[in-house]
Amino acid sequence: MKSFRSLSIAILLLTVSAGLSSAQTWSKLKHQPTFQTDTALLLTDGTVMMHEYFTSNWWRLTPDNTGSYLNGKWSKLASMSSSYGPLYFASAVLPDGRVLVEGGEYNFGAQDETNLGAIYDPVKNKWTNVNPPSGWSEIGDSPSVILPNGKLILGQNFSTAMAQFDATNLSWTSVGSGKKDAFSEEGWDLLPDGTVLTVDTSNTPNAEKFYKGKWIPAGNTIQSLAENSLGETGPALRRPQGTVFAMGANGNGAGHTAIYTQPKKPNQPGKWKQGPDFPNGNDMADAPAAVLPNGNVLVDTSPGVFNSPVTFYEFNGTKFVNAPSTGNPGATSYEGRMLVIPTGQVLFAVSDGATIDVELYNASGTYKSAWQPTITSVPSTITRGSTYKISGTQFNGLTAGAAYGDDAQMNSNYPLVRITNTSTSHVFYARTHDHSTMGVATGKKVVSTNFDVPSGAETGASTIVVVADGIPSAPVNVTVQ
Repeated sequence: MKSFRSLSIAILLLTVSAGLSSAQTWSKLKHQPTFQTDTALLLTDGTVMMHEYFTSNWWRLTPDNTGSYLNGKWSKLASMSSSYGPLYFASAVLPDGRVLVEGGEYNFGAQDETNLGAIYDPVKNKWTNVNPPSGWSEIGDSPSVILPNGKLILGQNFSTAMAQFDATNLSWTSVGSGKKDAFSEEGWDLLPDGTVLTVDTSNTPNAEKFYKGKWIPAGNTIQSLAENSLGETGPALRRPQGTVFAMGANGNGAGHTAIYTQPKKPNQPGKWKQGPDFPNGNDMADAPAAVLPNGNVLVDTSPGVFNSPVTFYEFNGTKFVNAPSTGNPGATSYEGRMLVIPTGQVLFAVSDGATIDVELYNASGTYKSAWQPTITSVPSTITRGSTYKISGTQFNGLTAGAAYGDDAQMNSNYPLVRITNTSTSHVFYARTHDHSTMGVATGKKVVSTNFDVPSGAETGASTIVVVADGIPSAPVNVTVQ
């Protein structure tokens, strides 16, 4: 459990090590928000949707006509019910483009473990209340993930109960069995074989996988990744290189990490090996991380549990290297929020009820061509205001994109479609929806999504790309009419 009070602790700016490339920088948004920031999600029309801290309000960041989020502008969206103002909640962008928000450890500043929920329709700019699963008096800060078949599953924070969401009638069905410990403080990471990996926070150092409706053993992390008293831990993220990097908290004198290799068969446990400890006594007792287009993982750390100061690193698969700091990273790492955006940058904001400073991380290096989506089929002529199907491979990327310890979910493993006018170089995002899969690292399998050509798109010769987790496909020529 985290305190929501702002910590009045001075933050010293961190010096960038001499080994860093000058390309590793932070850029402050030209137009800063006028509200206190919180968790952000990437909508399928390329805009960013951000929650306002401890309120029912939401805001949108729209990139400019060159596709720049740095120069983007904020606008107010519809608000949720006046009774629902959560902090530390489950959230996801569904395959049809709607956004589901569930629970919250706090509600309008009061600790609540609320069971309230709501779903947002970005086309209608409208929220609709969602009833909790039957018998759930609380949801609180619970884990959730969307399975390859497009169904969202939710775990109840202090129990082993699970439910699956039906987006058609906004109802829940009980699922899952065999979990060895409660879901409290645990995070979930979807694997290419369709299983869901979690690192236990009380049944340490064990890990489990959700497979065909049951939880089965997934080996153990060798060293516990959970903090002893509160069970806090960090996120786990699959990297495009194929392994999962699991980040821990400082429960045993050091912030441990572990690296997981998926087995050949989904019903097998897989293998773990020890990763490097965080440098200088840092750890990730609830904290954000994001997979960069170059395959490194950007991490937001601090020492002990909820202490200061904040230090950023990149994990390159072998070791941690220092990364520069934002102008104001917050007092401790659990206040950070990250989101991978279509430019390949990472949007960072602080959720502390006091700081307003949204910045973009610019990484060095780039992606491998094998990590790119590929387009195999798209109409050569598309009409403004019309809907089309686009097909290809790896439309959902190779990773969830970004993750948090357990209760600030911002996965972005779904395709975005970007149209660029050849004459003006102006950028237009076409809203995608009804993806054929929500899996990750789908390989050579041909997948698809539908996209709506914006009515305001410029006509004439253009290029179209599919973007997944900040990595674009090669462009294909189209004509917009």
